Amino acid sequence: MPSRRSLLRASSLLGLAPLTTPALAQAPWPSRPITIVVPFPPGGSNDLLARPVALKLQQALGGHPVVVENRGGAGGTVGATAVARAPADGHTLMWGHVGTLAVNPWIYPNLPYDPLRDFAPVALVATLPSILAVHPSVPARSAAEFIALAKARPGSLEYGSAGNGAASHITMAAFCDAAGIELVHVPYRGNGPMLTDLIAGRLKASFAGAPVVLPSTRDDRLVALGMSALTPSAALPGIKPIAEALPGFEVVQWHGLVAPAATPREVIAKINAAVNGLLNDADLKTRLTTEGADPAPRTPEAFRTLITSELERFRVLIGRAGIKAD
Repeated sequence: MPSRRSLLRASSLLGLAPLTTPALAQAPWPSRPITIVVPFPPGGSNDLLARPVALKLQQALGGHPVVVENRGGAGGTVGATAVARAPADGHTLMWGHVGTLAVNPWIYPNLPYDPLRDFAPVALVATLPSILAVHPSVPARSAAEFIALAKARPGSLEYGSAGNGAASHITMAAFCDAAGIELVHVPYRGNGPMLTDLIAGRLKASFAGAPVVLPSTRDDRLVALGMSALTPSAALPGIKPIAEALPGFEVVQWHGLVAPAATPREVIAKINAAVNGLLNDADLKTRLTTEGADPAPRTPEAFRTLITSELERFRVLIGRAGIKAD
């Protein structure tokens, strides 16, 4: 028969089990490589901004591997769905974008994820104005001149986007609605092939994210007519807000990191602190500015508030424009 001492010892160990199990169940972070899924093909603004952030995060974590994985398809839906279903341990993150988190619910009728239910906002990284860019053959050198040209030639100017429902499509649709003009939309499968045709003159215009078209405006292969932020951007010196021609016009892209919804709060707090610290790094700030982006550190709670408000804004805008995905 067990002694009283052994019974007491056994009961004390059982009493400790509930306290030690959670600690054992939750592995330290990071304990394996971190993957940042960019739910778009290489070459677009998401990819161009995610990679320097991933590199700096790896350095901040003492060289712990941080890998960027491009998983494009269906306007970001394929990659977003994969991350929503990934283990919620902080080792799989998504490069969240206004398209995947605020636009897709209104253009895909059977979206397999919910931006607020299935993701935990981690860290807003940057805001990014889009640039209204035209081929040099277009006889317009300002937004006002382009609007006048489009009104004189309704339905004859072709513009390209990264696809139906892409940010470049929605931004131009909002611009046309505000300006009262009619352009011909030519959707592509990504910004890369769209940019090739725009530079070649097979398209006349695009309203793409700054990282996509900015380099080509610097070497005069394209002409920047204006940008979509309400006020001038330090990242885009010399490019005037479209709001000067269309008062109140603003459609700004934003980028940040989100995680599967059940990711522990303490892990989210660690990543948020690390990313916010990176945004004060001089080299990264310069890199973001070079790509036309403005660093925008936020708390996870403030990032969630942004997503919630943008969901409602784009519900109205997309419904009015009648935009549908392919």
